[in-house]
Amino acid sequence: MSLRNTSNAFGVVTRALHWVTAVLVLLALALGTWIANMEITLSALKYFAYHKTLGSVVLSLVVLRIVWHRVSAPPPPLSHGIPLRDDLARVVHRAFYVLLLAMPISGWVASSASGIDTLIFGRWTLPAIAPVSDTWEEVGFLIHDIIGKVLVAVILLHVGGALFHAVVRCDGTLRRMVSGQSI
Repeated sequence: MSLRNTSNAFGVVTRALHWVTAVLVLLALALGTWIANMEITLSALKYFAYHKTLGSVVLSLVVLRIVWHRVSAPPPPLSHGIPLRDDLARVVHRAFYVLLLAMPISGWVASSASGIDTLIFGRWTLPAIAPVSDTWEEVGFLIHDIIGKVLVAVILLHVGGALFHAVVRCDGTLRRMVSGQSI
């Protein structure tokens, strides 16, 4: 089991980054949806801190993944043999990177604009990246909300594509990301 990617298999580092990021994104989306619909009280503020911590960790992992892919290039995707499907797969993967960078940054902007510190792991305060402003806060949260909805759609496309490869095509694509087996 190689740490690095090969020309036809994902290494341990890429697979770990993929699955840890996936779990944290799902937790952040679930927690974000829950806190968006709850009554805001002083005792509820801890859930916002948890959400901000998850978002900050996701942002860090995505940046790490981008750097890792420069160090250890991932194997090329398997072709569907149908250009439209290949293009859709490429768009979905690129969309993930854009969304997983933009989502936590937009939340950070909105939080900064609200004047409420972004406290990570209950210990470290991230610097504000936007001025305290109702407009910045409103726009930041609007963008954060829209990105969240688009991200859910992209996740569904990604999971649907993975299941298509596993169940219909039986081509080993999912196996590459689960076990690191080469195709």
